[in-house]
Amino acid sequence: MKTYLKTFFSFIVVATFITGCAPSEKKGSKGALAGNAAEKVYVAPGEHDSHYAFISGGFSGQLSVYGLPSGRLFRVIPVFSQDPEKGYGYSEETKPMLMTSHGFIPWGDSHHPDISQTNGSVDGRWIFINENNTPRIARVSLETFETEEIIEIPNSAGNHSSSYVTENSEYVVAGTRFAIPYPQKDMPISEMKGNFKGALSFLKIDQETGHMNIDFQIMMPGFNYDKAHPGRNKSSDWFFFTTYNTEESHTLMEVNSSQNDKDFIAAINWKKIAEYVANGGGKKIPANYAHNIWDDHKHMATTTMKKEVLIVEPKDVPGAIYFLPTAKSPHGCDVDPTGEYIIGSGKLAASMTVHSFSKMIKAIEDKAFDGDAYGIPIIDFEAVNYGTVAQPGLGPLHTEFDTRGNGYTTFFISSEVVKWNIKDLKVIDRHPVYYSVGHLMIPGGNSRTPDDKYLVAMNKITKDRYLPTGPEVCHSAQLFDISGDKMELLLDFPTIGEPHYAAGIAAEKIASKSKKIFRLADNTHPYAVKSEAETRVVRKGKNVHIYMSMIRSHFSPDNIEGVKVGDKVYFHVTNLEQDFDVPHGIAMIGANTSELLIMPGRTTTFTWEPKQVGVWPFYCTDFCSALHQEMQGYVRVSAKESNVPISYTLDGDIPGEEE
Repeated sequence: MKTYLKTFFSFIVVATFITGCAPSEKKGSKGALAGNAAEKVYVAPGEHDSHYAFISGGFSGQLSVYGLPSGRLFRVIPVFSQDPEKGYGYSEETKPMLMTSHGFIPWGDSHHPDISQTNGSVDGRWIFINENNTPRIARVSLETFETEEIIEIPNSAGNHSSSYVTENSEYVVAGTRFAIPYPQKDMPISEMKGNFKGALSFLKIDQETGHMNIDFQIMMPGFNYDKAHPGRNKSSDWFFFTTYNTEESHTLMEVNSSQNDKDFIAAINWKKIAEYVANGGGKKIPANYAHNIWDDHKHMATTTMKKEVLIVEPKDVPGAIYFLPTAKSPHGCDVDPTGEYIIGSGKLAASMTVHSFSKMIKAIEDKAFDGDAYGIPIIDFEAVNYGTVAQPGLGPLHTEFDTRGNGYTTFFISSEVVKWNIKDLKVIDRHPVYYSVGHLMIPGGNSRTPDDKYLVAMNKITKDRYLPTGPEVCHSAQLFDISGDKMELLLDFPTIGEPHYAAGIAAEKIASKSKKIFRLADNTHPYAVKSEAETRVVRKGKNVHIYMSMIRSHFSPDNIEGVKVGDKVYFHVTNLEQDFDVPHGIAMIGANTSELLIMPGRTTTFTWEPKQVGVWPFYCTDFCSALHQEMQGYVRVSAKESNVPISYTLDGDIPGEEE
């Protein structure tokens, strides 16, 4: 076995070196792009793309929005990391979004987005995305393109097999990648086998608000849980998770976690477990985790620390959980739109395992088991196996589907996307990518109704593909047309961070619902002002509260005196604009934010603690009108012992000191 692995890993190194160092196309040649590819991705000025692509940012912690087919970047949505462009995680209102049981975490690791669904089709309401390092799930509104909720996942470590949504958005899952002691305790790592657990968390989604809560956690054996996929159609009551390290090894993992001939796909009948829980099943145990919710009327987030979670032990719900043997060290766990075929992509295998849901159900009925793992039945491999795709490529990772019965799989080592027929398991087409592709995305490909037009491959290595930028180069996405029998490469475009996964949807399902302004009448922020007449400055001990408005092209108040060294100054700033796409920004020298960008009708707060006497300017940071440069003001800061009263200028008048 060790000889085999040594040979295999040597091949990986050689293959990666070869693909990574392949020469780029000669200047002036068509290279990888053929025929009228440029015409197919061209979106004329003023026209719109046909699809949105939401691509995770990996170690950036964010979610990026691109148009397809143009590959244009429209927006970076801040989720798990602070974002200076929008002030997310810097303003007083958004800081709670990044709170956890470990405190304020300013930088996360975002991986797998998934769009909400209705009747098995993406519906454009919300997009969910996981944070891997500090286990969390976020919900982003596709009306405002802003993060509205983040919930921390207790009893978990490496929240990787997340966040995938059932076909009517009943649940979003959060599966642990790393097994850990349960409950957490000080113990020798060498004693992990049988003592560590792997929590699979099922978060219930409120269909009106989208709000999530942890309905239950299943305490699975202490394997690693890598990817997941909900069932579709006939299998819609089930969820499937790939596992690796069924050896439960804890050191030199690249060798010791690859000893078994096969690992498992865990098949979870979530509907049966949800019914068990609804009838009083499970056990509540102490936990400590943060639940952060954004209020779109108050324009602020709040953090609630939750103190318990409901645990379900597999043995207590017989007939709900089974293991399907699959090719070793699987990554992708993918279910076709019919719900019949379950694909496990074994990274160390030269073939892909395709399981049959119908055969799985029959095997359960026939009790065609090959032993068990910690009491969970292992279904006999032949009883559940539909077949294998023989020698499709090297290092299979992830499969998505079209509506014509085809699967599209990425192969990391051989740097290619392979199209194959699900029923006859024959390869139809293959196309190189540049280089070392991870995941791919077909808009709607994670649903019953994928689009049959585009495929996006997300590549890990781009050496020689773009202008050099030092030792760190960008990652790359490559756009394919899959409408014909053969895949056609249309476009390369750089991506932000390290994209792990993406979700796509037709623009028509989102664009018409996109929010344009926040109505002032609906603004219930406690420090909001609805007109310039309401603006004021109030001292409360050493705290100074400035109730400020902004509108083209001035602040009110715009001259403030009576602030002292040692004060804590709160700027509560309301954008009075009610016209679409007229944000204003504000920056204050010495403040702990470089700037805040405030949307029409919204109120945002930042703090400033002046350290020096003087007269300090603030100004608008977003070009808003021809008189943008004139949109400014001053704050006079006096000595700590000064008797200068609070005063401020409104329309040239000085009302005097506030009581």
